[in-house]
Amino acid sequence: MASDSSVRLVRWDDLPKEKLKDKLHRRLVSGERAMLAHVYLDKGCVVPLHHHDNEQMTYILDGALKFFIGEDKSQEVVVRTGEVLHIPSNVPHEAVALEDTLDLDVFSPPRQDWLDKTDDYLRSS
Repeated sequence: MASDSSVRLVRWDDLPKEKLKDKLHRRLVSGERAMLAHVYLDKGCVVPLHHHDNEQMTYILDGALKFFIGEDKSQEVVVRTGEVLHIPSNVPHEAVALEDTLDLDVFSPPRQDWLDKTDDYLRSS
């Protein structure tokens, strides 16, 4: 079997941790059709209401996030360690860290605004 030079091994600890604001950091790994992100949220961190074309899976590795779903934020879902929340394309959502949290976000396709660093909604206080 021939090796394929496009295959790569990534170690999370070798990736730079990008500071978005005081209570929010992330590390990214992206391929052509999917993206993984370690997202580090300190207790009380708010990810403001937003939506995107990308399908999202949020897997809580440690901690807990409270999500507000819908433009009117009428649906509330608490996601804890070991749980996964699936957010379909273009569904408005907001999140608040109930405790210090590490989540693994999976996006398909990759979030171009995250790659380009044009995700201003995450960088504001």
